[in-house]
Amino acid sequence: MSSRRRGLPTEARMRHDSHFVESLAERFGEALGRFIPIEDIETNPEQPRTSVGDLRELVKSIESKGVLEPLLVRPLPDGRFRIIAGERRFRAALEAGLAEVPCIELEVADSEVLEIALIENLHRKDLHPFEEAEGLAGLTERHGYTQQQVADAIGKSRVSVTETMSLLDIPEDLRGECRRADIEAKSVLLEIARLKDPEKMRDAIRRAAAGSSRDDLRARKKEQASPSRRGKRFSFVYKPKGGPYKLALSFAKSRVEKAELVHALKEVIKQLEAGEIKLPRR
Repeated sequence: MSSRRRGLPTEARMRHDSHFVESLAERFGEALGRFIPIEDIETNPEQPRTSVGDLRELVKSIESKGVLEPLLVRPLPDGRFRIIAGERRFRAALEAGLAEVPCIELEVADSEVLEIALIENLHRKDLHPFEEAEGLAGLTERHGYTQQQVADAIGKSRVSVTETMSLLDIPEDLRGECRRADIEAKSVLLEIARLKDPEKMRDAIRRAAAGSSRDDLRARKKEQASPSRRGKRFSFVYKPKGGPYKLALSFAKSRVEKAELVHALKEVIKQLEAGEIKLPRR
């Protein structure tokens, strides 16, 4: 079989998710499907996916059957084409030695390239949560989208968009630790992001890597809550009128009975008389 044209035949309708392509056609006009020489195609620097992963199985499939799902591309002024979605298929086709690949050509603006790439990857559910968060941030920071506009564009709620973007509260070096530990569950990553403190985040990452679930991390967070969140400590303060001293006693709980206070005061007196409490020397 020739390596020049392997995949969808030109006389057949090119396959992609029908609803996805139809929605694009409704928004941007009729899409053109055709084979394009692979040397005329370039990758997208704003591609949401930061890693294409292991391509070996995809390369074998393409060597055997060709590219069975077209790339989405955008024409450039110099006659070349930039990938909107399908970079894994493109790179695997390169490794498989194909000269041409099936493409669906769309005329879209810069901001819409990232939007479509996000939608396509989210539709496949194979983006890492950090990649999704970085893509959404790209729409707001580089292209001026509001979070509501992002939500409308990708078909999710604004709350979901806000939550996803909050994953970027995890410092970049700790995001790297999460990736190396293969922590991919969004619910777990959200619990890590909500800790705010980098050291607490690092501890949570270690726990998640060892198998802790979202609920485990939540329970741990409650255990580490500050005293003010658990309840105020009980304090007893006594200053006799006109006296030369003030006595203050604090307990590690919020409620103390009178008998407990009396017992504590007696214990202090007892230890003072026995010399067990060292008084500071002046």
